[in-house]
Order: sequence, then structure tokens, then C-alpha cells
Amino acid sequence: MRTVIVAALMLALCAGCSARRGEPVSEPLKIDNAKLARGERGFMAHCDKCHPGGEKGLAFALNNKPLPGFMIKAQVRAGAGAMPAFSKELITGEELDEMLEYVTLLRSSPPPPGENR
Repeated sequence: MRTVIVAALMLALCAGCSARRGEPVSEPLKIDNAKLARGERGFMAHCDKCHPGGEKGLAFALNNKPLPGFMIKAQVRAGAGAMPAFSKELITGEELDEMLEYVTLLRSSPPPPGENR
């Protein structure tokens, strides 16, 4: 079962590859609630090294992937390829929910001027 989930995640991740390479968003995100702020801190601590600002870095971009939240959570828990698995002891379920909300905000932010996603 785990092999099927990992294979489905990898296929979904590869389907939306982008040539965009980590350009910063046009304006800093305005985070005005505590849950999103905690999600941003968690993302910066665990994800931003490989997915800077949700864009392509050492790993695939997240901003152009139409993966539903449950698949992102499964990827975080199971890991795949070079991505490590993050246990519930390292990232709690609540923290993962907050990080997912932050990633959703990153996806909805406009791209830099002159850039199409």
C-alpha cells in the first residue's frame, strides 16, 4: 500500500514540473493570523531549504502542484526520493495542518511581474 501511495505521489509531482526557479514573490506575504504565522515558521524550519518560498530549489516547486492536502501530508509523512520522512514527533499533526495552510497561501500569491505559473 505504501508503495502505491509513494508511486502516485511521485507521478503527481512530476506531472506539473516548472521551469520557474525560485524567483521571489513580487511582494512579501502579509500574514495576519497566528495560525499562518506558525505555519510559516514550520515551513521555514523544515521545508524552505529545499522548496524556497514554495518554488523549485533542491526539490520540486510546490506552488504549481495541484496536489490536495491529504497527498501533501502523506508525502511529508512517508518521504520519497531525496525527501526525508517527517515523523509525528518531529512535526505534529497540528503543525502539519498549519504548514499546509501556509503552503496554500504561497500558492495563491501572485507570481512576480512578467512571470506566468
